[in-house]
Amino acid sequence: MSSVSVVIPCYKYGDYLRACVDSVLDNPGLDVRVLIIDDASPDDSAEKAHAIAAGDPRVEVRVHQQNKRHIATYNEGLLEWADGDYVALLSADDMLTPGALNRAVALLDANPNVGFAYGHPVHFQHPGPPPPANTGTGETAIYNGHWWLERRFREGTGCITSPEVVVRTDLQRKVGGYDPDLPHAGDIEMWMRLAAHADVGYVKADQAYYRLHGKNMSATDFAGQLDDLRQRKTAYEAVLTKTRDLLPEADRWDAMVHRRLARFALRRAVRAYDRGRTATVPEEELVAFAAECWPDYKSLPEYRGLQVRRRVGAKTMPYLQPLVLSAVAAKGREWLWWRSWERRGI
Repeated sequence: MSSVSVVIPCYKYGDYLRACVDSVLDNPGLDVRVLIIDDASPDDSAEKAHAIAAGDPRVEVRVHQQNKRHIATYNEGLLEWADGDYVALLSADDMLTPGALNRAVALLDANPNVGFAYGHPVHFQHPGPPPPANTGTGETAIYNGHWWLERRFREGTGCITSPEVVVRTDLQRKVGGYDPDLPHAGDIEMWMRLAAHADVGYVKADQAYYRLHGKNMSATDFAGQLDDLRQRKTAYEAVLTKTRDLLPEADRWDAMVHRRLARFALRRAVRAYDRGRTATVPEEELVAFAAECWPDYKSLPEYRGLQVRRRVGAKTMPYLQPLVLSAVAAKGREWLWWRSWERRGI
C-alpha cells in the first residue's frame, strides 16, 4: 500500500480545516497521514486543529509559538516530517476532490520516472459550496520533464495553482525545500526545479478545489502585479542557477523567458491606457522592468503600441481604442497580438 504524507499549513484558517482534512482522508486504499502546522494563529485555529486530531490518529498537529511565515512552515513539513512515498502540500483553505490522491498515486506508482503529478484545479468563490468535481475517466499524460519545463519558460507563467500536486518524497528531499527569497513565486520555482530532475504526470481530472476569498495570497492591485512579474523573473533565474548543469538549452530558455516577461510588462502598461487606469498603474516602472528583462525592448510590438497610446493620450485613449487598434492593424502585427491577448485575458 502506497503512503502519502500531507502537510497542511494553517494561519487563521481554522474555519476551513475540517473540510480540508476530510477531503484528504477520503482516499480509501492509501496509507494517508496528515500534519497540520498552525503558524501561531492569533485566533482559535490551533484549538480546532487539535480537536480534529483528537478524533483521528492519522492526524498530527504542530503549533508554532512564533509566526515563521509560510515558506518556513512549508519546509518544516516537507523536509522534516514527511516520510511517506509521496507528499502533498495543501493550504488549510483548499480541498482535494474525491479520490484525488488515489488518482495521483496510481499514476506515480505506474511511472517511476515521474517526479510529480498534478491535475485540474477547480476555483470556487467563498462562501459558496464548490461545484461537483469531474473525476475523469482514468486518463493520464506523461510529459518529458525538460519539454514541460521549456513550455514554462516559453510562456513565462505558472500552470499550477498548488493544491493539486503530489510529489515523490525522495525527489522532494533531493531538490530541497521552497526558496525563502521567493515568497510569492516559490511554487512556480518548485515545480520547475522538480521538472528539471524528472518527468511530469498529469491526471485528466479535477484534482483540487482552490477557494477564492479576500485572504488569498495573490497580487490583485497593479503594484502587486508588478511585484508578481519581479518574483517570476527571480523564480526563473533561480531555476537556471540551481539546475543549469541539467539543462543543455539553458541559455536559449533564459533569453526566451526574459523577452516574454518584458512583453508582459509592456502589455500591462498598454492595458492601463486602454482602460483609463494610467493614474494607478506604474507605467514607468513597468517599462523599466521591460528594459531590465530585454534591453532591446523598444523593438517589441507592445512597446510600439505603447508609443501610439502615449501620443493619443491617457484621457482620450479609452474612447479611441477601436480606431487606434484598426490603424495599427493596417501596419502589421499588433492586431494579431491584441486579439490573442483579449482571448487569453492576460
